[in-house]
Amino acid sequence: MGFKELSDEKWKFIKTFLPPQPITGRKRVDDRKIINGILYVLITGCRWRDLPPSYDSGITSWRRLKRWSEAGIWDKIMESLRDFAYHKGKFSIDTVCIDSSFVETKKGEKTPITTVTKKEKV
Repeated sequence: MGFKELSDEKWKFIKTFLPPQPITGRKRVDDRKIINGILYVLITGCRWRDLPPSYDSGITSWRRLKRWSEAGIWDKIMESLRDFAYHKGKFSIDTVCIDSSFVETKKGEKTPITTVTKKEKV
């Protein structure tokens, strides 16, 4: 899947959820550049340290993602996008996607450290 930077329309929507630039102190790196960097890593799967320089520092992007996640900003953005798409008929509650990963057991182990039995409901 290729990566496309945020359009002006999408940026205008997202920036309303972000905290304002601080009045005093050092000016923060451009939020749009950081958001594009975060999306680049999430979409392409590259490591933060391999983020192209045009998106500034991978560390800065990672820290901003962490800070905004802890503040609930990403949840608010996703909730608004979901509601917007639902009202436009582009999102159905009947459609769900679950992403997971599998990890092999250590050598010599017969089962993973955590397992779910047939009796347990997930």
